[in-house]
Amino acid sequence: MLWSDPENEPPKELRDMQVMLRRLGVLVASAMVLAMLVIGVR
Repeated sequence: MLWSDPENEPPKELRDMQVMLRRLGVLVASAMVLAMLVIGVR
């Protein structure tokens, strides 16, 4: 069974990719909020 395996930790590359994707998502979200504010001000 896969879930009873003690090594259910994803490889380092996968974890790094997930962290990068999360940072990218936060960046994109904040950029969209900023763009909306700029459009709203004009």
